[in-house]
Amino acid sequence: MSIKIGCFALINPFSTLDKQLDQIRELGIKYADLTDNTDGACLGNEYGFTAVASLDANPFDLQRMFKSRGLTMTSVCAHANLLDPTAPWRYGTSQIIKAVKIAGAIGVKHVITSEGDPKTNFGHRLDDDQAIFAIAEKLNAPLEIAADYGVKILLEPHGRITDSALLMERLFDKCDTESLGINLDTGNLWLGGGEPLTFIEKFGSKIEHVHWKDLGAELLPQRGKLYGCGMSTIALGDGVIGIEKYMKNW
Repeated sequence: MSIKIGCFALINPFSTLDKQLDQIRELGIKYADLTDNTDGACLGNEYGFTAVASLDANPFDLQRMFKSRGLTMTSVCAHANLLDPTAPWRYGTSQIIKAVKIAGAIGVKHVITSEGDPKTNFGHRLDDDQAIFAIAEKLNAPLEIAADYGVKILLEPHGRITDSALLMERLFDKCDTESLGINLDTGNLWLGGGEPLTFIEKFGSKIEHVHWKDLGAELLPQRGKLYGCGMSTIALGDGVIGIEKYMKNW
C-alpha cells in the first residue's frame, strides 16, 4: 500500500494560509489539508496574522493557492462540536456542509470532523445513547450532501464516543451510510483510552486518512481523561504509544 505524506496547513502562529503553504513546499511535502476555517470574513486574514480560510470563499481560489505551490489538497478539516446544542456561534452542521461543498467542487475526497468536547452542562449530561443520537442527527444532512458530491466525511477519534470502538460502531450503525469513514488519529485515540490496533482490526476498510501522532510519557496520567491533543512535541517512535506495531499491522 502506498502512503501519501501530508501536512497540516497550520505550522506557525500569526502566519497567513499562503505563508503556511510556502513552508510546506519548502519542507519538500507535496500534500496538505485545508486546516483552520470559519464562515464569512476573518479580520485576521485581512490584517495578515492568521491562516484561517473562509468556508464562503471561492473553492477554486483555494485550489489555485495550493496548486501554485505544487501542493495537492488532500482533505478539508471541519472539526466540530456535535454534542452541545446547535447555536450560530458553534461549529457544527452548517460548517460541515460548507466544507463538503468546497471539497466536492474541487475534487477533494475527504472532509474530516469529530464530536469535539462539550462545553455546556447539556453536552456533559448526555448518556451514550443520547450522545450517539446527537452526533448522528447533526451529521445527517452533511452525509446526504456528501453522497451527492462524491465526498466522504471521516470521523476522527476525539471524544468519549469516537475514542471507543464499541461506541464508534454503534454510531456507524446509526448513521448507516457509505459516506462515513474514519480518520485515525493515533495520538487522540490512545490519549482518550482507546487502542489504535483495535480500530485498525475492526474498522480497517473504513480508515481512509491517518493523523500519525506519538505522545510522551508525561501524558500517561491523562490517558482516558483527556480527549484529543492538537500537536505532539516528539517524533514518531519516540513516545509511549507504540507506533511501530500499528504501522506493521496496517
